[in-house]
Amino acid sequence: MDKAYDVIIVGGGPAGIFAALELAQSEKLKVLLIEKGRDISGRQCPVRDTGVTCAECQPCNLVCGLGGAGAFSDGKLVLSTRVGGHISEYLGEERATGLIKYVDKLYLKFGATKKVFGDDGVIEQMSRKAEQAGLRLIPTPVRHMGTEKGYEVLKKMQDYLLPKIEIKTRTMVSRVLVEGKKVKGVETENGEKYYCKYLVLAPGREGSDWFSHEAIRLKLTMHNNPIDVGVRVEVPHAVMKELTDVLYEIKLEYKSPSFQDRIRTFCMCPAGEVIMESTGGVDPVVTVNGHSYAGKKTGNTNFALLVSTDFTRPFHEPIAYGKYLAKLSNLLGGGVLVQRLGNLLEGRRSTPARIEEGKLKPTLKSATPGDLSFALPFRHLTGIIEMLMAMDKMMPGVASGDTLLYGIEVKFYSFRPKLTACLETEIKNMFAVGDGTGVSRGLVQTSASGLVAAVEIMRRLEQG
Repeated sequence: MDKAYDVIIVGGGPAGIFAALELAQSEKLKVLLIEKGRDISGRQCPVRDTGVTCAECQPCNLVCGLGGAGAFSDGKLVLSTRVGGHISEYLGEERATGLIKYVDKLYLKFGATKKVFGDDGVIEQMSRKAEQAGLRLIPTPVRHMGTEKGYEVLKKMQDYLLPKIEIKTRTMVSRVLVEGKKVKGVETENGEKYYCKYLVLAPGREGSDWFSHEAIRLKLTMHNNPIDVGVRVEVPHAVMKELTDVLYEIKLEYKSPSFQDRIRTFCMCPAGEVIMESTGGVDPVVTVNGHSYAGKKTGNTNFALLVSTDFTRPFHEPIAYGKYLAKLSNLLGGGVLVQRLGNLLEGRRSTPARIEEGKLKPTLKSATPGDLSFALPFRHLTGIIEMLMAMDKMMPGVASGDTLLYGIEVKFYSFRPKLTACLETEIKNMFAVGDGTGVSRGLVQTSASGLVAAVEIMRRLEQG
């Protein structure tokens, strides 16, 4: 009976933590949070700390552990229902907006930065400039914590939870236990079984592969999200400073004239640095990402350009497709590739000498100079170049020959299970939340999804 709980949460990222914060308000509940990585203070990344080539730690300390990928992310809180996930589709616009405000208050309670970007009269002028360049600007309020402040906030949340719930780190859940279409508990990799009335699956990006396999085993109805594949772009900070000083996160969308694909900016890091990370899980690959710190600035700004593709039948493995493309980059460069835009347009690979000749110095020193045209499909690369040219009309210098492109960046939120308005799956009392289940793709909506599940669990428990 010591292994019986009211609620079990699988995954200690923002979705799992926010579910736990809500559940911890009741002293009567017995809650277990299981996380396969380390606690926050035990997470160290050799790449981030020393700049060496990715060692492919298992699991990846950068994206796995208490705090999830959010612990070492850029720490951006995008306070909008328009970007970052599908919460409004489940809750409706009014309730989703209210929930995002509540999430923001919780982050502030644990020490988030007070300044909000994007609430300025200049936005209308910027939107016109974007339209003239063939782009669409999506204005979104952003609270930027920075990587170090985001870590501190999530660490405070962890410390708050430690005396209130049971937390098991470095414990991998292998499968969900179900009996008669009702959740029963979970079994760990070492064969231990834990039983519960309610289960919240919050596997995070690193656990998306595990979740998709479990969903298939449990015969859940699954829907493909678009898969996002692209590059991380690095430019001098001065090129985008006028806009990032006001908006911080410049959300731009573009439709490729050649293929009609939707391309968008994502995870903008003003005065930040490019990093690499491992997807972890089964058959891990190394991908690229970006960070910005509150107290440490570089002379460069980086952002992702992602091409969204909706696959139709008979194709049904978008995660495998994304990993395949990332593997090509890993095969060619032993990790992350970097190429000057000028070299790409000339049809030449970048070499260490050609990178050195450029005016812009890469912040990811371990990236291997190479040729991204060998790793990205022609369709994707064409759309990315077209959008860079459009952005250059709005912000001259974005499409300079010295602009650096790192590849590849892939976002693995490509499966989404059929869910109710409270994010319950077709298995009774089993909820699916966060990035790894395809519900969200950002700190705020990820956190909000965990709250949605927890609030519903509390309501059912109170009703008996």
